[in-house]
Amino acid sequence: MNVGDEIQLVTFRIGEHEFAFSVFQVERILRYAPPNPLPQAPDYLEGTIQYGEEIVPVIDLRKRFETDAPIGDETRVVIVTLEQGRVGVVVDAVLEVLKVSAERVSPPPSMVQGLAAEYISGILSRDDRTLIVLAVPKLLSSEERVSLDALTAEMAHE
Repeated sequence: MNVGDEIQLVTFRIGEHEFAFSVFQVERILRYAPPNPLPQAPDYLEGTIQYGEEIVPVIDLRKRFETDAPIGDETRVVIVTLEQGRVGVVVDAVLEVLKVSAERVSPPPSMVQGLAAEYISGILSRDDRTLIVLAVPKLLSSEERVSLDALTAEMAHE
């Protein structure tokens, strides 16, 4: 990124916290509908939905981040694009699309460690808000992606 470059972020809420994805990683935002459950899936994997011609796995970031996860009127499924395909991500509410200067997004502080650190690509402080910018490709480990592909392929053949 060059000085003066602007980035666009799709912001959303999980519990009391605000997060964002790069707009380039978001394909579509859908109203929440219960996904088809997957047998023997990890807790954060809600199931699958039919999206166009394909079956897309749906992960619940609220469960992934160990936050209460009631479904409400504002609950959405954000379809994001990974190298290996699309994934639906359940969030409490989508807030807005923000255009900000790239230099306003700071790297995560060194004190952010553990599981959460690997999901974070940056922090944006704005007025009285702090947004955590998530790295979409890091939401699933390669092992999780492989097992997810196996589970969804199994579902497609049933």
